[in-house]
Amino acid sequence: MSSVAPFPPSVPSAAPGLPPIVRVDPADQVGVALRPLVPGEVLTVDGGALAVIDPIAIGHKIALAPIAIGDDVRRYGWPIGRATQAIDAGRHVHSHNLATKLSGEEPYRYDPAPAIAPVIAPVAGRTRGFQGYVRSDGSVGTRNQIWVIPTVGCVGRTAQRVAMAAAKASGVDDVLAFAHPFGCSQLGDDLDGTARVLAALACHPNAGGVLLLGLGCEENQLSALLERLPPERRDRVRSVGAQLSADEYGDAARAIAELGEIAGADRRSEVGLDALRLGLKCGGSDGFSGLTANPLIGRAADAVTAAGGTAILTEIPEMFGAERLLMARARDEATFDRLVTLVNDFKRYFLDHGEPISENPSPGNVEGGITTLEEKSLGAVQKGGRATVTDVLGYGERVRRPGLVVLEAPGNDAVSTTALAAAGATLTLFSTGRGTPLGSPVPTMKLATNHGLATRKPGWIDFDAGAVLEDGLDVTAAALLDRICAVASGEPARNEINEEREIALWKRGVTL
Repeated sequence: MSSVAPFPPSVPSAAPGLPPIVRVDPADQVGVALRPLVPGEVLTVDGGALAVIDPIAIGHKIALAPIAIGDDVRRYGWPIGRATQAIDAGRHVHSHNLATKLSGEEPYRYDPAPAIAPVIAPVAGRTRGFQGYVRSDGSVGTRNQIWVIPTVGCVGRTAQRVAMAAAKASGVDDVLAFAHPFGCSQLGDDLDGTARVLAALACHPNAGGVLLLGLGCEENQLSALLERLPPERRDRVRSVGAQLSADEYGDAARAIAELGEIAGADRRSEVGLDALRLGLKCGGSDGFSGLTANPLIGRAADAVTAAGGTAILTEIPEMFGAERLLMARARDEATFDRLVTLVNDFKRYFLDHGEPISENPSPGNVEGGITTLEEKSLGAVQKGGRATVTDVLGYGERVRRPGLVVLEAPGNDAVSTTALAAAGATLTLFSTGRGTPLGSPVPTMKLATNHGLATRKPGWIDFDAGAVLEDGLDVTAAALLDRICAVASGEPARNEINEEREIALWKRGVTL
């Protein structure tokens, strides 16, 4: 048997051990170590012997053939950078001998790829769906909560105290406050972005009721925020202005009691996967992210979008180097043009601030085996599966149509998970190889890319995607979809158990 595994791996779970390395695509000159490799060890590659020259940590890359200086180095079948020195077969391939090729904005040509049918994990003897809260606008929540949203950071702590006081008597799943430091000392587009996100959160299907808590003198005026809400949503929204109230805590408690009576009458009912809106996210990635958890999330995204539901992909800087894979799947030329504009505008955002667009991956990513932004991006976009890109949203915009949607937001975990929630994601899948406790306003399921993390941090992890390496994608995807439906039906995700539910806003402008 070859000591290089194909991808997706098909090693049965009863096998005594995995092959030492995996090659994603036949054109790849590198493999990824599935266990530590030691100098002098001899592997079998393409029927021949490969002697390991350097120590290679798990998740890191080994050269499977000689690579000349200046040559492209491929993983996933695509270039992940260029060799900065000649690399012998058996050598460690990483930051010391591989560099990014990314530089700036690029021209793109509309060249749609043939549609590829999604691979949907088989369902044994039943129809997959979940128990959700059907709202008057047709959206479906996975939770029935009351959200307290401050217009400005000055009343952030007030909002938290209001929520804590009301939580035990509300009659809903929970009362949550989402404090933030912004809403004042902002101007123009920066202020507008804050207001858009807060207004979008106030329309979220998981919020059976919303209390908007203002101060009174802030730039982000309470009255203007209320005007952003559609009329059909306002019966589930109350507002309190602290400066105008003689007792803001009493007024807030009465408002929440009213909302609790309305939302407390809501009940779950059976809905299909077409009612689900999945947020797609990765953070603390490692060399396994593109092998296990991200392709697995892609299978879940395909299942949801094939059923008529929605998957939302963001982290635009973590598409650089892989953006053409998404552009080729745009539903039409207008969608392609919006995606091109979004990507190049984001590159210009970096360049205008004097930063290279390749200023990524993070130190933790590098330690985990990721070398260049192209490599990180090619792994990250796999979360979008094979679905057609049906829409492109600006920051703070809400989902308009089902399918795979690309959303403007940076890679920052807190900012991007908040943007996903504001867009309407009712459950977020978050892959991680290094681990993170961070949550968002919605259930945020953490998928460990490897068994070690899942074993080490069970209090953070909802699903061990390392099982892909033993069981393959089909079996593991079926198990993940079952878990998604359970959490969507009310089973708490780890971030909810740990009370890790925060928001973070994208601050882009001048602070007064």
